[in-house]
Amino acid sequence: MIHLKRNTLNLLQLLLYTTVFLFITNLAAQPALPNRQITVLPTQPIDFGVFVVNGGGTIKVDYQGNLTTVGVISINTTTVTPAIFEIKLCQGRNVTIVYDYSVMLNGSNGGQLELIIGPTEKGISGDEFPVDNNCDFITILRVGGTLVVPSNAVPGVYIGSFPITFTQE
Repeated sequence: MIHLKRNTLNLLQLLLYTTVFLFITNLAAQPALPNRQITVLPTQPIDFGVFVVNGGGTIKVDYQGNLTTVGVISINTTTVTPAIFEIKLCQGRNVTIVYDYSVMLNGSNGGQLELIIGPTEKGISGDEFPVDNNCDFITILRVGGTLVVPSNAVPGVYIGSFPITFTQE
């Protein structure tokens, strides 16, 4: 009988140690971190519509798509749009945007126009903003700009691109 009690006691100790070990293991376990990869997709280019020069000036499209002109006459505003980027990154993360002050756009008949970039709906170059909701939600970033149109601007279609960097915190 003594031998049976020892085995029962040993079995109870082993069960107690196993339970404590499992509890400690589960207590120390942490959930997996969400995906930290950022995905950015440009979905709409900035477009200033059709305009004519009236002594030189500027034409501005803000991040909401509103048009403002000085010394330039806008003829067709139906195509005026800000640039749009779709950002996918898990909630709780921040994104910093960085872009150059301006770039030069080349005309189809020669000539160049300066595009001053920004601001965006999330701020200016160097600003940081949190992304929306969860890992499957897309945060929209709209970017405006201003075209500097000299009085001697060559008529034509002006195209170009601007670099914008998105980094995650």
